Amino acid sequence: MSESQEGSEEENISVSNEQEYGASQIDKLEGLEAVRKRPGMYIGDPDERGLHHCVFEVLDNSIDEHLAGYCDLIKIAIHVDGSISIGDDGRGIPVEVHPKFGIPAIELVLTSLHAGGKFGQGAYKYSGGLHGVGAKCVNALADWFRAEVRREGKVHSITFERGKTTKPLEVVGECPKEQTGTSVTFFPDATIFTDTIEFKFERLAKRLRELAFLNPGLIIELEDERPESAEKETFFYAKGIEEFVAQLGENKTLVHPDPVILKGKRKVEVDYDGKVTEDDVFADVVFQYNDSYNDQILCYANSIPNADGGTHLTGFRGALTRSINQYAKTNKILKDKDAALSGDDVREGIVCVISIKMPNPRFSSQTKDKLINVEMEGVVGSIVYEGLQKYFEENPSLAKMIIDKAVNAARAREAARKARETVRKSVLSGGGLPGKLADCSERDPAKSEIYIVEGDSAGGSAKSGRNRLNQAILPLRGKILNVERQRRNLVKVFQNNEIQTMIRAFGAGVGNNPEDEGAFNTEKMRYSRIIIMTDADIDGAHIRTLMMTFLWRFMRPAIIGGHVYIAQPPLYQVSKGRISKYAFSESERDELITELKAGNPAAKIGIQRYKGLGEMNPDQLWDTTMNPETRTMLKVTVQDAEASDRMFEILMGEDVPDRRAFIEKYAKEVTNLDI
Repeated sequence: MSESQEGSEEENISVSNEQEYGASQIDKLEGLEAVRKRPGMYIGDPDERGLHHCVFEVLDNSIDEHLAGYCDLIKIAIHVDGSISIGDDGRGIPVEVHPKFGIPAIELVLTSLHAGGKFGQGAYKYSGGLHGVGAKCVNALADWFRAEVRREGKVHSITFERGKTTKPLEVVGECPKEQTGTSVTFFPDATIFTDTIEFKFERLAKRLRELAFLNPGLIIELEDERPESAEKETFFYAKGIEEFVAQLGENKTLVHPDPVILKGKRKVEVDYDGKVTEDDVFADVVFQYNDSYNDQILCYANSIPNADGGTHLTGFRGALTRSINQYAKTNKILKDKDAALSGDDVREGIVCVISIKMPNPRFSSQTKDKLINVEMEGVVGSIVYEGLQKYFEENPSLAKMIIDKAVNAARAREAARKARETVRKSVLSGGGLPGKLADCSERDPAKSEIYIVEGDSAGGSAKSGRNRLNQAILPLRGKILNVERQRRNLVKVFQNNEIQTMIRAFGAGVGNNPEDEGAFNTEKMRYSRIIIMTDADIDGAHIRTLMMTFLWRFMRPAIIGGHVYIAQPPLYQVSKGRISKYAFSESERDELITELKAGNPAAKIGIQRYKGLGEMNPDQLWDTTMNPETRTMLKVTVQDAEASDRMFEILMGEDVPDRRAFIEKYAKEVTNLDI
């Protein structure tokens, strides 16, 4: 993305004292207008993630029908015109006129916020959607939205545009009386979803696969009807999350062959509109250990993914740590003098799925990323602790394998900590800034940036062409160490000269754990932007990837905070006489050639391909890659930290089968391969 220009500080803080504030300035948003005005409150940012979240909001209603015992089949289809439909064989949304509001019930639940059958002890006991806003939010954010209901032998249809009814409910056909269900089709509003309105098959498939795992016995079909991307897949898993955990652990070396399965039921007090009663909650926890260094724990409440975890995750973590320590001490696997194993130690290499079903779940936001029911910490904690104690007693050899792994993790972690601290102190106290750094004169980090440049040749051009006021240049020699393969040998990582140089230049510490002394702190950064500038060839791409791996594993807050960028140098210079233009791709080069020929096929066009940055003179490098007015940079962002972590593990780690499988899967999608 192009770098945005920052306005002056005065412009940002100035406020007009002529603004009026009276009754006439007070407004009330009617109906679904609030959703259209502030979509972020309901679906998050209206980007690609928010677009697909709309599908999941409608889908949640079908899942709720399944949880209630009335739905066995869900069909999702991406249509040729770009619209999408979600259909189920549930009971069908009621179509009769509501006795209180005087409009069909289906119109009420699709147009009125906080209207639905999931409040109190209504039609749904275990539901993910309890706020009464999901489907009508989608209606509000759709260019058009159509719902069809099969109920009592008739097919009913109602149509909306941007949340307003355009075709009232009408009977459009007949069907067998035993056939029931709801089908919703909508086309997203491009004035809301300005980034994209194109649904992605793989993104939908990932969520649907999860739902099929979480709901054994449910069949989910996904079809892409678009000719250019036609695809169809059916999801069905008889063993549920046991199969889910097995799939997550594919191509990993397992510590134990069979997953640990813990199930339980507890009664909790539930407040239904002021009436407190007891109701059942269910927890399913399945986990398996492998030889990796990371944990992967996925949490769900009533089939809704909770990316930020919540109280069920807290309950699991605490119970796992207590249970393993208790068993280890009781059975003398840990000596009395040994320190207790930490949560990080016992979770290293675990793959786990936590699925709870409960009445009246509460989430931190409409996107439901975090469960906040305080009682679930105790419920999940007791089920896991009791279940694990029993499991360990019945499977002592497996218990010992798990505990031995945790003990080894603890020893390795302590040794790594000591090595890291020793090397970190020597790096950070080693005499100021590195000699190869060409620093800038600006001392305000917010106004400064540092270019990490491949090699002395490119470094020379960058130093000569830069703006010395606020652009620092740090040339690195060759390829830095692949830190992903040194996760157990931090001494080697911190002793690497190029890595030491970067740590000293950035001046913000090293390490991702904020509890560690000297961990990376964005507030201490000497530059607000870290810009990776490498050659536009395969070696440059490799160096870029090695750099990103180091930053992710040891300076992750810089990436999460939006401080890391990738420079985009041109691939070609296209010239005609004294006119020169730059192209960043082959297609752009061809367009420039056509433009410069201006209808004269015989015109002589000069083409220079820049194999490396060192081939550019300082003026060219400034004009194309370093000038804030003309440059293009890619900002490194993280949509899914867990997926990102796994990607570094696959591509840069030692697991060859995983990497091979990834290459085989995506090889056909590769373009512009530089060989």
